[in-house]
Amino acid sequence: MSKLKNKVAIVTGASKGIGASIAQHFAAEGAKVVVNYASSKEGADKVVKVITDNGGTAIAVQGDVSKEADVNRLFEETKSAFGTLDVLVNNAGVYLYEPIEQVSADTFHQQFNINVLGAILAIQASVKLFGDKGGNIINISSGASNTPLPTGSVYSATKAALDAVTISLSKEFAGRNIRINSILPGVVETEGSHSAGFIGSEAETKLVSSTPLGRTGQPEDIAKVAVFLASDDSAWITGEKISVSGGIYGL
Repeated sequence: MSKLKNKVAIVTGASKGIGASIAQHFAAEGAKVVVNYASSKEGADKVVKVITDNGGTAIAVQGDVSKEADVNRLFEETKSAFGTLDVLVNNAGVYLYEPIEQVSADTFHQQFNINVLGAILAIQASVKLFGDKGGNIINISSGASNTPLPTGSVYSATKAALDAVTISLSKEFAGRNIRINSILPGVVETEGSHSAGFIGSEAETKLVSSTPLGRTGQPEDIAKVAVFLASDDSAWITGEKISVSGGIYGL
């Protein structure tokens, strides 16, 4: 498989879940992958090992995307290791569902700083490293941006903001050979959804019953679409919000 042969990709928040699956799928298609993580070095090293054990190329780089210095270091280490960048996947994110009465300035800023500011900082750095050849940006949004759920007002707002960034920049990048798209996952079984107690809950059962394809998503469901968007197969796609949700968030 070589849809991404010799391309260099950064995947933020790639120590587990959707990010880890995207990193592994990219590597399987020939990309050299930078596995970014904020705190789970063990998880990132495990992803790198899976990739290298299967003949791929990957490095792990720590960095909190909400901190400009960390983002700059992430891209400097990418340039040092691989010399260039072709694809950025803004996957790092946090979510907190809480009643509006419990929303605090701290939880508000935490979600916006990572989910929105972090993506913007990474995009700014990526444009410099793309250079004149251009590049490709994939923002991992959420079906919640279009269909917010109760107690998810702030989280949903961050993802709606991220989609607005995608659409705006697709126009701003006109003529620069830079494509940018959003993927909007539905409910996906990850370490996070397990630790939050969602998997196996009544809420999951209810959502699955409303999902036309009748199941909870898996990280690879998202990763396969990311590979498509990162490849030349999607050369005429930019500024799009692509729902990958089993139909529950179909527009």
